[in-house]
Amino acid sequence: MKMAVASDHAGVEFKAEIARFLVSSGHEVIDLGPATGARVDYPDFAARVASAVVRGEVDRGIAICGTGIGMSIAANKVAGIRAALVHDVTSARLAREHNDANVLCLGARLVAPMLACECVAAWLGATYDPRHDPRLAKLSALDGSR
Repeated sequence: MKMAVASDHAGVEFKAEIARFLVSSGHEVIDLGPATGARVDYPDFAARVASAVVRGEVDRGIAICGTGIGMSIAANKVAGIRAALVHDVTSARLAREHNDANVLCLGARLVAPMLACECVAAWLGATYDPRHDPRLAKLSALDGSR
């Protein structure tokens, strides 16, 4: 699977750990920045991940900031994105199974790296359940992506 990853300054090192985990799991990773811990604005990097997913340049995306909240809010502003902020393996799995989440958001200051990798693995390993199609259609209607 081809994955986009991005963060703000608070998540640069965390993003690198997630990218290493993805590569070791056999995925291709596109790092959309930033390259250093210099202060940046999270909406810019959430937009990079979300846009790459919507354009089909990648299969899914992961966006990281200090709490994950800002990234999830920003990514969900892009039509066609279903970004889920997760803090545990169960919410990561259900984000995919119930919501067909195409962007996973993580908080570098709130989730330990090992747990974050477990969340990523659960999200990537989960399969969307089409019984949720009517709800996803309503989400798409809200953002105009259908």
